[in-house]
Amino acid sequence: MRAAAKPSGTRSRPRNRRRVLPWAILALWVAAIALAGPLAAKLGGVQTNRAVDYLPASADSTQVAKIQDALPGGEATELVLVYHRDGGLTAADRTLAAEQTAEVARGHALTRTPSPVQSEDGTTLMYPVSSTEPGQDDDARTAFVDEVRAVAEGGGGLSVDVGGPGALNTDAQKVYKSLGGPLLYTTVAVVAILLILIYRSPLLWLVPLVVAGVADALSMAVVYGLDRGFDVTVTGQSSAVMTILVFGAGTDYALLLVSRYREELTRIDRPYDAMVAALRGCGPAVIASSGTVAAGLLCLLAADLTSSRGMGPIAAVGVLCALLAMTTLLPALLVLLGRRVFWPLVPAYGSLPKQRRSLFAAMGGSAGRRPLAVLACGGVLLGAPALGAFNLPGDLKQQDSFSSKPDSIVAMETLATAYPGRSTQPITVITPTERAGTALAKARATEGVAAVERGRSGGGWTELSVVATDRPESAGERATIEALRDFLDGSHVGGPSAQQMDAETANARDLRIVVPLVLISVLLILIALLRSLVAPLLLVAAVVAVWGASLGIGGLVFEPLLGMKGTDPGLPLLSFVFLVALGVDYGIFLMHRVREETLSGAAPTTAALTALRTTGGVIASAGLVLAATFAVLMNMPMVSLVQMGFVIAVGVLLDTFLVRTYLVTSASVALQRKIWWPGALSRTPTAPDGPREPELLTTA
Repeated sequence: MRAAAKPSGTRSRPRNRRRVLPWAILALWVAAIALAGPLAAKLGGVQTNRAVDYLPASADSTQVAKIQDALPGGEATELVLVYHRDGGLTAADRTLAAEQTAEVARGHALTRTPSPVQSEDGTTLMYPVSSTEPGQDDDARTAFVDEVRAVAEGGGGLSVDVGGPGALNTDAQKVYKSLGGPLLYTTVAVVAILLILIYRSPLLWLVPLVVAGVADALSMAVVYGLDRGFDVTVTGQSSAVMTILVFGAGTDYALLLVSRYREELTRIDRPYDAMVAALRGCGPAVIASSGTVAAGLLCLLAADLTSSRGMGPIAAVGVLCALLAMTTLLPALLVLLGRRVFWPLVPAYGSLPKQRRSLFAAMGGSAGRRPLAVLACGGVLLGAPALGAFNLPGDLKQQDSFSSKPDSIVAMETLATAYPGRSTQPITVITPTERAGTALAKARATEGVAAVERGRSGGGWTELSVVATDRPESAGERATIEALRDFLDGSHVGGPSAQQMDAETANARDLRIVVPLVLISVLLILIALLRSLVAPLLLVAAVVAVWGASLGIGGLVFEPLLGMKGTDPGLPLLSFVFLVALGVDYGIFLMHRVREETLSGAAPTTAALTALRTTGGVIASAGLVLAATFAVLMNMPMVSLVQMGFVIAVGVLLDTFLVRTYLVTSASVALQRKIWWPGALSRTPTAPDGPREPELLTTA
């Protein structure tokens, strides 16, 4: 009796596990989201989107902003009220301007009385307005700017716009705060449409989409915790990219898992057992690829630019939360829903995959017949567009940073036209109080300086407001800023133009440091995963070529077709990190299958072509989803997001349909077992490939 009872108990445990484990996982996720939801909702409140918040802590302009915060009243909000009439201002226009600026002065504590500056042609009048009333509170700054705009109104042919650094920062804050909803809704819609087309099921597409939404909420909560606990800088840009990665990368992992699960359901009766087999089959590749992506992104921690350094852990959190959700919650939901989730294309137990010749079989055939010719043509197709990178427009200026024109940009454009040879925004100098007199004299004697005004003092520092003779962000003003930094020992020079210069310097430094770090870290991980040196070098070289081609295509599109007048200084670095990390991600999926086929005894050519046929469909679907999610950024009103979305979307498509399908496969065929050198697979003897075409497999 005892001997009979023991097998019965042994059989009951797997059955209990099948019933209990999926429900337990679901319950844990419900509890996790209940805890994470309130924290996720707070993420928008900790975003910092001022230009100075993106800069390194050591930058000269950052020091200016920090000292200004400690001065009486804190950092000043600098505005310019711009009154303009095409035919020339009338006496009534000037009277109205004086009355409105007086009303602003009565309603707010200004640091100085506004005085008008008229353009030479008589069409424009500007009133600089400065106030420390809002202090360091972003909401108070926004309210102050809105109140000034409510007072400064024109009509009857008179245009009145409020510009200046304070208005520009406020408009940027509003744009970034408004991104969350539209970005999320558009991303969800794009992913939903693609999943419906891929799965051709009225229910299945909804499951990974819901899981991605859960992962996004979890990642927002985790990032909020990082900000509170470790002071990680959260910007509107990094939050947007994290959401894109959660839905893009998460859906990619879902496509791979669901494809393998569908395959296992034809061989295994119970959904739970089929899911276990699917996780064992594709889980290691998914975990390895996501880990590689996260490691590449974390290299941004070495960046000097605060926004880039914060982007690394935030993006990595998005990828890892997507991985966690897609390897736990998604399998649990699919098991609980059973085979019916695939309706109407339900995989029947014991059925055979439909035999058909796929697009990737045809691609593999051409790569297998003439691998060297395909490699040469592919190299030209990647190399030629890369030359377009020389056509990228210069560094993006503040007035060109929006894809649409808010009030502050219209004001800046009006000022640039009406005052072509004059600065319309001050350069801020913070100098030790005991040397303020000397600094004032030196600043006035500096070439390119039109006027210097002494400002507030406090904490041992004195603020000087310097007006340059050249217009903002021009080569002349930049030379003036550099001269002030050289001549004024112990002082700090800041302001909008100085911040832009510091950002460019930091980006150039980060490109030199982070790029080699990403390449080395990704290469080492690939060597450990693939146990080869040649294959990792091939994959890394391929993604670097894709990055160059994508930037080159951007150079052919940004200014000639889209009318963009500058390139975001952070674009080369961020696009490199994302394209290398995500491109290697797909390379792991393909080469993992090539290795698997080789270990099973297939000859090198057969292994490469079989891997392409069996993974090509899934990788293509995943690439389309990821490219589409990054393309969502092109609909956003910030040029930096548009450019990043374009370059990464183009790069992912090139990587998916050119590099993975043709170049990597052709290289595998051409190199044969040498691609696994110096690993054991490079030395194992095999029978040579015959001329026969390997059996055709169904694409996922």
